Amino acid sequence: MAFFNLLNKVEYACVCGLLNPLTKLYFCRHCMKLRCGFCVCHEVDSHFCSNCLENIPSSEAKIRKNRCNTCFNCPSCQHTLSVRAATATVPLPAGEGKESSPPAAVDEGGSKGSAAELLPSTAPPSPPSRDKQVTKKTYYLACLTCRWNSRDVGIPDQSIATGQWPEPDYPNATRFALLLEHYQSVVLYDKQERQELWRRKTPKQSKFPSLTDRTGLTVSMIRRQMGWTDGKVQIKTTLTPIKESAASEEVDELPAELLSAPVNLKAITTLQQRLAQPAKQSASVNQLYPQHKLLSIKRSLRCRQCDHNVIKSEYNPASIKYRIALFAAYHVPEVRLVRCEALRAGGPEAALLLRITNPTINEMTITIMELPTVDEEKLMLEELKASAEGAPLGGTTSVALSGLNPVLAKQGSLLEEPRLIGRAVNGMLKLPDSSFAVNQRDDSIEFDEVVQVHQDEPKFIVWRKANHVAIQLFVQPMANVLAGEEIVVGFSLQYTYVNTVADKSVAVPSMATGTGIKEQKRQALTTRIYLNLGKLLPSGPG
Repeated sequence: MAFFNLLNKVEYACVCGLLNPLTKLYFCRHCMKLRCGFCVCHEVDSHFCSNCLENIPSSEAKIRKNRCNTCFNCPSCQHTLSVRAATATVPLPAGEGKESSPPAAVDEGGSKGSAAELLPSTAPPSPPSRDKQVTKKTYYLACLTCRWNSRDVGIPDQSIATGQWPEPDYPNATRFALLLEHYQSVVLYDKQERQELWRRKTPKQSKFPSLTDRTGLTVSMIRRQMGWTDGKVQIKTTLTPIKESAASEEVDELPAELLSAPVNLKAITTLQQRLAQPAKQSASVNQLYPQHKLLSIKRSLRCRQCDHNVIKSEYNPASIKYRIALFAAYHVPEVRLVRCEALRAGGPEAALLLRITNPTINEMTITIMELPTVDEEKLMLEELKASAEGAPLGGTTSVALSGLNPVLAKQGSLLEEPRLIGRAVNGMLKLPDSSFAVNQRDDSIEFDEVVQVHQDEPKFIVWRKANHVAIQLFVQPMANVLAGEEIVVGFSLQYTYVNTVADKSVAVPSMATGTGIKEQKRQALTTRIYLNLGKLLPSGPG
């Protein structure tokens, strides 16, 4: 667990120059590069409630203000409220407990008569019956964490479990509704103004009909000749007037009991409770009302350079699986800091033990090299910018789309600007002199009794087991590093990766069937890794 809590000890460099742990990076199999959260495009796939797992369309979620209609959060501790059932004894409504009058007697001849006429009135009068009591089932909201319930604030119980709980009235609800309507009209007005300005600035191709057109006339000219209107006439939006807020110098004085009465902290709401209800922000706990639960989303991540999906989840809210899961931890070798000896100023070299894990199902050949210099890094940035500008989606496709609508064209500003890595290295790392292989990942190898054959390993390899290799390096702090500063070392890790993405250019036709067989493509990729080895100790005995 120490590795997951100290993620900043081993950091990988993204192509944009930002440093992140391996668990926060993604790997694009089409670009063959690492991507961080700023190098991918975040798209919302679906909205759902994490409590009732109801899938809600985007349009309906916008109307509901991104909240669930049936689930509530506790206003005291922000946990999910549960619906509890209770039995209550209530009097039977008047008219339902009265006994029905006896039916009229019918004689043999068929004539009807009342019961009082046929029977003698010798029976004594019955005593007056008391009001009957019935047991009724009611429901209320309760929190199983802090024991808050809806009865504490006077919310009446409901007769059904999915009842419509009453909503509190807010004093400024009307004002906020008017402001929302006003600013929606402002946004729509600005959008129409931009579209009109773009329509005026767009150069017309020709004032004559195109000769290559099948009919020789455009749709607009045909409609005018037939006397029809040019499609839907867009009515220009007018701004909704609203009364401006005016500041007032008259301020109500503070009540005297605010300064004299003793303060009961248990009856005052906390800052978290007030921010959870921004519409009212009650000062007393007796005025806290349950809030509708916020909706959760399922999102997909898309590479900004090649527009291929990096992360794609299942549509079902109850499923936690991924359709596409290109996490970097599944494709890039993982480097963990196992142990490092104490680093002292002016002291000898310290031993550094690293563990390298191969997460793929193919064998990797790993080479540890020096970090590129500043000039080499600038040259790499220029190559990245040139490759981003010459991407297929940034060429002819963008030009064609920009002629139709500038919104559809892919904009270069969406790509993260590459930069130099802002991490200074103040330690010298003695790198190994040869490459080494790491076995592929095999989940069944730990259950098989396989005796590993002893082979001649390089001196820097300490041990090897399954797809794990531990190597020992040596670190020497630089002379200008002061005691107490963090020691940072880095190296370039080159590894072989087998690309399994189907590519038509590498498909080899089969002699038997004539179909293309996907050929695995082995490539050598490089990533930069930075290690934080801790603070430099002053010189002296341990």
